[in-house]
Amino acid sequence: MLTELRHLQEHMAWADDSMLGVLASAPSLPSEAARELAHVLGAEENWLARLQARAPRIAIWPDVGAANLRQLAAEVHAGFAQYLDGLTEADLHRMVSYTNSAGILFETSVRDILHQVFLHAQYHRGKVNLLLRQAGLAPAPVDYIAWVRGFPTAVTRVGG
Repeated sequence: MLTELRHLQEHMAWADDSMLGVLASAPSLPSEAARELAHVLGAEENWLARLQARAPRIAIWPDVGAANLRQLAAEVHAGFAQYLDGLTEADLHRMVSYTNSAGILFETSVRDILHQVFLHAQYHRGKVNLLLRQAGLAPAPVDYIAWVRGFPTAVTRVGG
């Protein structure tokens, strides 16, 4: 399971970086798209802080400018890579106690938290891509299969 989770973490970092690349090259970026991606990174940081039993460095919906997103992503991705490198299979079953953003106390396994991080991020990347399409811009190809293949998936249908 740990190998699979590392694989998903690598996809997460690649997909976030792909999104950042598209946002950086957009001639006119919808502000809501940058806000959604900032949330992805803010949520990733907050979950990492819970796993590491420390205070988060930023809010779940951080107010960071588009120019600061790449640095934030680099820090969060490095943190997750280091965290996963220190885990054992047994650690995946450890329960983590934390208080969510609504002030409710929960206990969740490391394994389930990691799945939440990877799935939540992909959901919001889809929202960013929708906002880009609505603005007439090309979406970022962040599908898992595109990462596995090393080749972007089609973003428009070619032919009839």
